[in-house]
Amino acid sequence: MDDAPADHAATARLFSLDGLSTARLPVLVAVPHAGRDYPDEILQNLRVALHVLERLEDRHADMLLPDLAAIGCVTLVAHAARAWIDLNRAPSEVDPQMISDAPRTAFAQPSAKVRGGLGLVPRRLAEHGELWRRPLPRAAIAARIARLHDPYHQTLARTLAALHARFGCALLIDLHSMPPVKPESDAAVPQIVVGDRYGRAADARLCDLAMRTLAQSGFEVALNHPYAGGYVLDRHGRPARNVHALQIEVDRSLYLDSHMRDPGEGLRQVRAMIAGLVQTLAEDLLNGEDPVDLAIAAE
Repeated sequence: MDDAPADHAATARLFSLDGLSTARLPVLVAVPHAGRDYPDEILQNLRVALHVLERLEDRHADMLLPDLAAIGCVTLVAHAARAWIDLNRAPSEVDPQMISDAPRTAFAQPSAKVRGGLGLVPRRLAEHGELWRRPLPRAAIAARIARLHDPYHQTLARTLAALHARFGCALLIDLHSMPPVKPESDAAVPQIVVGDRYGRAADARLCDLAMRTLAQSGFEVALNHPYAGGYVLDRHGRPARNVHALQIEVDRSLYLDSHMRDPGEGLRQVRAMIAGLVQTLAEDLLNGEDPVDLAIAAE
């Protein structure tokens, strides 16, 4: 894992880590896409109305976090907007059309997400087109990576390593929200999607338990479709080392109002669901460890 130090003073406004010193569970719940802080450089280059960028947000997903004191897990929340940089994209997933001073041949073959305008720095949105007045110098992209992307992932890695050292295991729940899924057939439409990168980011038993727990809470649940997880899971999920990572996508209509902008009546139920999921998965992980070793590690 990458455990290089991050400058806390420089990143405090961009993301916050809470609960590590008092953690009673080997679980980190991270929210990378709910940030609502838009730096000035975004506003100065914006081609569309500011409210259009809200479509990039996992709107108020940070409000779904379980209560730290009651649950005893760790949370990591990004405050900077996804429009500034997408923490669930690899540093290499740069849209060539976003760069003003480099040939397109300088970049690897773009992924489907990048071709659709949703690369490391989002470029366009369906129904709204291009987001920015002008592309960015390559140095500006590098600065955003250095200021937020690298420190965020270093913090993720260090926190998971600390939990693993304390408990002998660790679980990252990468928490997102999604627009309501459009039905493709007569099959039930998923309200929650669990992603494990097709078995690469978490133990199958843990993923199956997550699916059962969510279904028992009364939600329609799907696995890896239409969201299997992204760079966060690829980078941090190491099930062979007992460090697991799951992406949880929650239908926004479950917890937002009818305009999909403000918290709605379902917020309390979804928060309770997330808290129950954290506790259930943590208990399963801890029960798989040697209780003597755990007692020593927790001292």
